[in-house]
Amino acid sequence: MTVMDDWVTAVCAELDLDPAAVPVPAVLDLARDVAHQVLRPGAPVTAYLFGLAVGRGAEPADAAARLSALATAWPVELGAEPADPAAP
Repeated sequence: MTVMDDWVTAVCAELDLDPAAVPVPAVLDLARDVAHQVLRPGAPVTAYLFGLAVGRGAEPADAAARLSALATAWPVELGAEPADPAAP
């Protein structure tokens, strides 16, 4: 087992969830797409929103694919943050 497997198993035990039902690769891919295409702090927030949607019955693979597509199509000018905080 990997550290990720151990962590997911521990979290699932704490929250009374089935670790086999956790789509780890889909969540990681989604977080990567949002962090790289939109903005880094958007990744955990999007993962949370993804979890809410799945908890309400959304199919995980479909929801992750839709959100990844949204992130990869996100206009760069909307997601860009200046490298220098003093820059306009």
